[in-house]
Amino acid sequence: MALPQKTLVILGLGLIGGSLARALRGTGFCERFIGCGYREPSLQRGVELGVIDDYTLDIAEAVAQADILVICTPTLTAADVLQTILPLLGEGGPVVTDVASVKGNIRDSAVEICGALPPRFVLGHPIAGSERSGVDASTEDLFVDHRVILTPEQSNAADAVELVRAMWESTGAEVVEMDVDTHDRVLAATSHLPHVLAYALVDALAASGDSDEIFRCAAGGFRDFTRIASSDPIMWRDIALANRDALLQAMDDFGGHLGQLRAAIAAGDGKAMEQMFERAKTARDAFAHQLTERSGQ
Repeated sequence: MALPQKTLVILGLGLIGGSLARALRGTGFCERFIGCGYREPSLQRGVELGVIDDYTLDIAEAVAQADILVICTPTLTAADVLQTILPLLGEGGPVVTDVASVKGNIRDSAVEICGALPPRFVLGHPIAGSERSGVDASTEDLFVDHRVILTPEQSNAADAVELVRAMWESTGAEVVEMDVDTHDRVLAATSHLPHVLAYALVDALAASGDSDEIFRCAAGGFRDFTRIASSDPIMWRDIALANRDALLQAMDDFGGHLGQLRAAIAAGDGKAMEQMFERAKTARDAFAHQLTERSGQ
């Protein structure tokens, strides 16, 4: 376990950044919490809620104060702010990490700026969230029994990787490592595709002439499947653009399976339908079992 760190700076104080600060305050991992960003009302609200101790609108000032700096801005914004942050990192500067859902564009931006991923910049992604957003939605236990994926590169300093690992483990998360490209393919299939499908389904039904009746009669299955369509549209627009190639491949793969199912229904091929449904049920049940084991229930 890493020794307690003096100051954690969160760039972009929303659901994830606020929840991280709440969790780390509860564990004593850090002594002081500073917010940084462009929206002063959100930062003021963070102070009011006791999530952070203070804030600044100046990124250079934030970097100078930080022992650990966590970039919690939207994915495309995170890649842009590296232009300001990375040139400020000296040999003894803070460890920097991020929470972006796409890692390839962040890595590529850092390499473009510095020639290689800086030793103390460790890419990470907590697999946790909510359809709600903003610091008011933050909770101390958001990461408990959830996975955090780190995608370290050979250029990373081992002590920086271990510090970021210890930070996330102190929140109750399970930390795993994965290479950047695998991460982006896996998340395209398991997170980004479900979100765009939910958005597309709700948008299609809302545009229907029967939309009033459709939503009036919709029940629990529709509610559960489409819950994530209440997520922040700007954030998910950025994720889809940042991970475009992997997401398009996942959409094409899904489109092929949907086409097979449509063909079976059109042909009245109940056996083919049943086989697909049975395979899906078996896979979903195995996944549910894994979740149960992971949570210790």
